[in-house]
Amino acid sequence: MKLIGPFKQVVTLANLPLRGKLSDEQIEIIVDGGILVNENKIHTIGNFETLKSENQNIEIETIESEQIVLPAFVDSHTHICFGGNRANDFAMRNAGKTYLEIAESGGGIWSSVQHTRNASEEELLKTLLERIDFLISLGITTIEVKSGYGLDVENELKMLRMIKKAQEKTQATLVPTCLSAHLKPRDFEGTNEEYLNYILTEILPKVKEENLAKRVDIFIEKSAFQPEESKNFLLKTKDLGFEITVHADQFTPGSSRIAVEVGAKSADHLEATIDEDIEFLAQSETVATALPGASLGLGEKFTPARKLLDAGAIVAIASDWNPGSAPMGNLITQASILATFEKLTTAEVLAGMTFRSAFALGLEDRGSLKEGLKADFVTYKTNNFQNVLYNQGSLKAENVYIDGIKVK
Repeated sequence: MKLIGPFKQVVTLANLPLRGKLSDEQIEIIVDGGILVNENKIHTIGNFETLKSENQNIEIETIESEQIVLPAFVDSHTHICFGGNRANDFAMRNAGKTYLEIAESGGGIWSSVQHTRNASEEELLKTLLERIDFLISLGITTIEVKSGYGLDVENELKMLRMIKKAQEKTQATLVPTCLSAHLKPRDFEGTNEEYLNYILTEILPKVKEENLAKRVDIFIEKSAFQPEESKNFLLKTKDLGFEITVHADQFTPGSSRIAVEVGAKSADHLEATIDEDIEFLAQSETVATALPGASLGLGEKFTPARKLLDAGAIVAIASDWNPGSAPMGNLITQASILATFEKLTTAEVLAGMTFRSAFALGLEDRGSLKEGLKADFVTYKTNNFQNVLYNQGSLKAENVYIDGIKVK
């Protein structure tokens, strides 16, 4: 066993409810605390000196400077396996061009599809690992990664295989998701329904055979897939044994209701969600995931996180890091800005980036600091945990631990 500490504050986030609003007064803080790790799990949290005196002849990793410790973060929605970038899209959008005008000039998702198809496996793996390392440096140790820039059998499998290979080369936990239903590719000769059937019959059986992903996503939107065809696809996907998640209500409402009806683990985006669907989400087990990076990248309104929390929903916060609408990738900065616009407490934001986002991925073994959970945590050189969000990303993580081992 190993004892790590002392920390000015151990911010456990233990015993906070999974759903609904939170106050900072509900957060358990252990002053001058320590974390006792056994193998890759948290054994005990408590006063550092007490733990030290009660556990003789154990390894002690002494924290010399004044630091606080939080559970490591979970980014439950990313698109970080991609080729190229869309800097020109960003410039055109800021110059007033519409989504359609950008797409017609060669930009948009189809641009990323072409770049990703043209990228070698080595290029994809290299850039994916670089992005993973950046996220680890922020204190994010569990990362969902989607396909969706291949959009045919060969290239969707290429993406998912590189995500699997990246898992072999990183200590972070990667959660692969098949997003072949990102949009119908321009070179597919057939209808939306025919393309969705192609995914069901040609792509997903191979994904399952190679154990490349256990989750499937779809983008329900006017410019992508329509509600009824999406619902049929999701039900068939579920019958194949996959967990499902949905890109819902980004620009138009209605699809979050479908996510709930089919039992999706999460409905992500929700910028356009209407009040009656907020209530529908709040009565369900489907996590409502806010993606402030997309709001910042597109200059659009934020997910109504305050209304969702007040209604009793399970609200997670993720980065949506992708080359088009959310190129920043800094979840801490994004979440702190979301908090200022939506009036979220520190407790609500931290919960949204830890155990609530872990729940969205079906991972209940992490996200808070308590006995028996995975020993993933992040430290900051400060004496007050509220400084993490207050500094909006400029207060950098001091150390990051995965399975109780310092990786940064």
